[in-house]
Amino acid sequence: MNYGMIPQTVIDEVLRRHEISDTVGKYVHLTKNGKYLKGLCPFHSEKTPSFTVTPEKQIFHCYGCGKGGNVIKFVMEMEGETFPEAVKALAEEAGIPITWTTANTEEPSAFQKEKQTLHEAHDYSLKLYHYLLKNMEVAKLAREYLHSRGFNDALIEHFGIGYAPARWDTLTQALERKGYSLAEMEAGGLLSRRQDAEGYVDRFRDRVIFPIHDTSGNTIAFAGRLMSDGQPKYLNSPETPLFNKSRTLYRLHEARPAIRRARQVVLFEGYVDVIKAWSAGIHNGVATMGTALTGEHAAMLKRFADEVILCYDGDDAGQAAAHKSIPLLEEAGFRVRVSILPNRMDPDEYISSYGPEPFVREFIDGAVSAVKFQLIYLRKSHILLEEDGKIRYLRDAVRIVARKDSPTERELLLKELAQEFGVSLDTLKQESLEFRQQEKLGNVGDIPAGSWNNVWNENRSTSKNPPLGAANVNAERQLLSWMMQDKETALLVQQRLGERFLIEDHAALAAYLYAYYAQGNDPDIGRFVTVLQDDRLERSASAIALIEVPYGEKELEDFLRTIERASESKGSIEQKYEEMRRADRAGDKLQAAQILKEILSLEKQRKQL
Repeated sequence: MNYGMIPQTVIDEVLRRHEISDTVGKYVHLTKNGKYLKGLCPFHSEKTPSFTVTPEKQIFHCYGCGKGGNVIKFVMEMEGETFPEAVKALAEEAGIPITWTTANTEEPSAFQKEKQTLHEAHDYSLKLYHYLLKNMEVAKLAREYLHSRGFNDALIEHFGIGYAPARWDTLTQALERKGYSLAEMEAGGLLSRRQDAEGYVDRFRDRVIFPIHDTSGNTIAFAGRLMSDGQPKYLNSPETPLFNKSRTLYRLHEARPAIRRARQVVLFEGYVDVIKAWSAGIHNGVATMGTALTGEHAAMLKRFADEVILCYDGDDAGQAAAHKSIPLLEEAGFRVRVSILPNRMDPDEYISSYGPEPFVREFIDGAVSAVKFQLIYLRKSHILLEEDGKIRYLRDAVRIVARKDSPTERELLLKELAQEFGVSLDTLKQESLEFRQQEKLGNVGDIPAGSWNNVWNENRSTSKNPPLGAANVNAERQLLSWMMQDKETALLVQQRLGERFLIEDHAALAAYLYAYYAQGNDPDIGRFVTVLQDDRLERSASAIALIEVPYGEKELEDFLRTIERASESKGSIEQKYEEMRRADRAGDKLQAAQILKEILSLEKQRKQL
């Protein structure tokens, strides 16, 4: 077996060297529950643990969202990596020599070649801009500006900050000398087309340059801060084959480990804020790139964090942006807190003026809850010195509180409002109840109590399988579970049933198991999952592998006969359908109707098998 150019022996060694509970434990707090380990699923928001790790079988499975697989699959899901990328990362961590190439043996497409060229050109541009800032006289004012803003040489080096001279063709000439097509460089956002003549010019001129990276750490774009008078003061690369603002967060590639450890991300508005916060010890900070927060941003962050702290500018625009971002983040499943900076300051200004310790204490550790911020923000639109203003504010405030799921949180917030405005707590609670009834707000839970089992996951399946009786479905699952654990059972099932599993996914898993054992492999569920390379089948396999039913020859025979009868019934039904179609084509509507009646009877019998 081979993926790209990764030898199967390496994949096996990666699985052997990485105990799944240790790897998962770096991301999820696990507690022992018999032979299983349980924890809150890192892939979806939940309050009741439905995520399991089975060290004995080296697999994970979530009964809530259905994700499952081995340690490689877990890293793929957590880090958003491909199979080769996850294997490579785990191999490096285990000290396994990287002696293979993950490149596709097929000829790369034109689009892949274009992206590769642009990656190389961006890397070269980054090095050039950085060299110019550090060494050239023309960059003296830029160096002085950065030092005045609190950027020491170590920060400049760490973040790869550079400088684009005021000349029109510094980068253009450099790229041309390196043999790059200037038209391609313009399409990649590094150059601009001349407006008054043929040819190209540098997009960034007389600007301090901040490189932007993708989640793998590749340079994909730049942001520039203008040193002279003019507009725009801040300029980002345009959207290109490499750079999509709605799917890019500044420094996420570097902040990701800290975000995972804390399960918390601090979201800033600008790259300078991220850098200054980094210098203050906040290593889990990222920023959007000249665009509002999007659902795609939220989905990216949800893989690594459960809580977001919005640390936007303290001016009206920054607070409005924070207010707008709260529902988007809460809908994605985050707990949200908000920093409220004083005197319309931004994080960079506050850290420069007062130092890192007060900033962390007051605005990171001391960030207020989202609902508290919404109540504070709401005050701006009401005149609280007037009686009517107070009444309108209280009604709007109670509506915000009413939308909170936690009865305890609602009680505490309403009590604060009652005390501040001198009104009855019971009155506010009654109004809150009315709002909840109007908006049909009930208790939003996770998985129903007592449903932490295979039935819950089975019921939420979207598979397009024909309706079958519970006995037949159960028989196929039990057989597959035993087949994963015992080679002889798999061979017996192959002889008796072959491909006659009626659930599509079950038939596919059986076929993979037959091939797996035919290659001389021994039972190893974690290793078998790597063969599948299909998300749906991996989920199904991990769920089936957790079925705990003692093996018995009588039970085995019963399951085989159940499936054989169901298969025969299916064959009879298919034959009847063909007879009905022939009768219909012959114009014998009465005969077709009679056969349809027989089909319905057979379908009913099959569901009872």
